[in-house]
Amino acid sequence: MIAAQDLAAGVDSARLMDTLSHLARFVKLAGTPPERESLEGLKFRLASYGYATRMLLHDAYVSLPGACRVTVDGRGLRAITHSMALASPPGGTSGRLVHLGAGGEADFAGRDLAGCILLVEGIASPAVAARAARAGAVAQLHVSPHAHLHEMCISPLWGSPSPETLSQLPRTVAASIDRAEGEALMARLAAGEAPEVVIEAEIDAGWRPTPILVAELDAPTGAEAPFILFSGHHDTWYEGVMDNGAANASMLEAARLVAQHRDGWKRGLRLCFWSGHSQGRYSGSAWYADEHWQELDRRCAVHVNIDSTGGTGATLLSNAPASPELAALAEAALQAEGGQPFGGKRPARNADQSFHGIGLPSLFTTLSEQAPGGVAMRNALGWWWHTPDDLLDKIDETLLVRDTRVYAHALWRLLSDAVLPLDYRGNSSALVAEIEDLAARLGDAVDLSALLAEAQALRDRAAAVAGLPEVDRDAALMRLSRSLVPLEQTTGDRFAHDPALPLGASPALRPLHRLAGAEPRSEAWQQAAVEARRCRNRLAEQLRLLRAAW
Repeated sequence: MIAAQDLAAGVDSARLMDTLSHLARFVKLAGTPPERESLEGLKFRLASYGYATRMLLHDAYVSLPGACRVTVDGRGLRAITHSMALASPPGGTSGRLVHLGAGGEADFAGRDLAGCILLVEGIASPAVAARAARAGAVAQLHVSPHAHLHEMCISPLWGSPSPETLSQLPRTVAASIDRAEGEALMARLAAGEAPEVVIEAEIDAGWRPTPILVAELDAPTGAEAPFILFSGHHDTWYEGVMDNGAANASMLEAARLVAQHRDGWKRGLRLCFWSGHSQGRYSGSAWYADEHWQELDRRCAVHVNIDSTGGTGATLLSNAPASPELAALAEAALQAEGGQPFGGKRPARNADQSFHGIGLPSLFTTLSEQAPGGVAMRNALGWWWHTPDDLLDKIDETLLVRDTRVYAHALWRLLSDAVLPLDYRGNSSALVAEIEDLAARLGDAVDLSALLAEAQALRDRAAAVAGLPEVDRDAALMRLSRSLVPLEQTTGDRFAHDPALPLGASPALRPLHRLAGAEPRSEAWQQAAVEARRCRNRLAEQLRLLRAAW
């Protein structure tokens, strides 16, 4: 059987650039005809590699930004509005302009901002939109860190809204201006002036059919064998050649290479190209997780995600994220194909990571980044990210080949290793230690003995996997995934999607940490205790039920 490094060496730069040239022809906004036409081209290529392909259509809530005009004392500024923001009323939105720094929690604290337009430094974000809505502001005016204006989706709601989550959609008008104009406004406010600002913004928001391209090749053992999910978004801002055309090209090339050696597969492969990432806040992957929950729970072993490969200057690989149980695989692929170590970064709450609740461990999202220095940029993806300048000239062919080789290497290991390259011993032991520490801090306030016992059983099972017959290990590792991944990556509900906001470490245990950090017998402590007991019960029972299924 071919070695992973030998397979990865077969990446064909001419094929990569040919696919990328096809994708560069289309502006691929979610749910629009050019997006569908672009996907049809990928569908044809994948079918020629032997994959069974199908185009799914589903309704999703999508928000397409339109024209935007910001005037200051009657003078128009170059500006854009943002996906999921409110459209302005006729005549525009106006209000008292307030400089709010970076728009963090501390910047909002204790301030009366009702009816104001908030001047916020930095790229538009869901977190600021959520704070602005709570504060009663009417709009945010974001100041880019440089001269480029970056398209953003500012909804903190993951996926399309339901009756329970509709209130999470933004409730403000939003726009961005460049750094020079923003600094001029800050200076005027600091001097005590009160410039008159009006924001006129058009938004086309609503439910529309959106596509998902699925390409699948089963393992030689049959259609019910476990499979690896390999996904990336297809919708873009403008032509989006790096984000995410290059990643789509990498997907096709990795899929072509591994398909040539299918006789060595132990697991199947399913590729999904999402719509609704950029203008629907992960609506496509969220719908797919909900619609195919039972099958994914039963058969999917690992989710490999890919975004923005091959950007010029993207020489840094060590910040690529991976679930802890996949750290060894990430290290091996990065070292073999890029000569860099895995830095230990865990997955963040972004990039179509809609499958953590089900219990799917994840490998990578954005793989390569700009080295420190240069023009300040969120996520270090290049100043052209989410702008009209994301074109073919922003791709470094050599780096695109390197990034694709990393993915091909890792994907081959996941498909062909005799046992899934997952190791839960470290994070299961860390979970036990965390609960032991909480139990000591909480004392008799909340009895964690049942939860601790379940965590210890999980740790013992993770340690025992190596002693199982090889034929039984994949199933055992997948069951461990269903227990540990939701605990580490979600607030604990396996059937819902947490907001698109940072969650921090151990989000499922957050109510217990909140109680442990409160002043004993205070009002805040009493309230936290109510939540902590329910958290303990829910997690202990969830772990017990999963253990019973072993």
